[in-house]
Amino acid sequence: MRKTLLVAALFAFAGSAFAASVTYKIDPGHTNVLATWNHFGFSNPSANFGQADGTLVYDADKVSASSVQVTLPLSGLSALADQFYEHLTSDKWFDAAKYPSATFKSTQVEAAGEGKLKVTGDLTIKGITKPVVLDVTLNKAGEHPMKKVPAIGFDATATVKRSDFGVGAYAPMVSDEVTLKITTEATADATADAKK
Repeated sequence: MRKTLLVAALFAFAGSAFAASVTYKIDPGHTNVLATWNHFGFSNPSANFGQADGTLVYDADKVSASSVQVTLPLSGLSALADQFYEHLTSDKWFDAAKYPSATFKSTQVEAAGEGKLKVTGDLTIKGITKPVVLDVTLNKAGEHPMKKVPAIGFDATATVKRSDFGVGAYAPMVSDEVTLKITTEATADATADAKK
């Protein structure tokens, strides 16, 4: 009987631990923030804002307690051509020398259906902050097969107007609207969890 009670208690503890919010560190090697726009109607080029640094807090039982905070250094911008990188980071566009990074900080997380979330937050580019809504899909949550720690992955999309952030040159001939497609993978710190 005592053994049965002990097993039941362990399962109850494991269930509550799994349900609690977990803080994950974003893996920059498996995170892409892809921006795509239309160029004079001829093409739809993209640039990737890489080297993401940030944290995700996810609570499956209380989604509203979840959050995300990310910094995107412009040194990690991949424009697929050196000349285009210099063009985008110049003072005519992102002015990376003065504003070396973009940031996103969530202000609200809501459930939006099975495996879906709506994340509202503040996007800051060139010192200008505007609200942005991300439509998010939970790809997977579970133990990372190699690192053996809790891991999680999301995809997200959003549309922003670049003119809102002071990078609106040539609009509307070059589309003002920019589509963001994001994929991210993040892992928990097993050492930190063990200390709790």
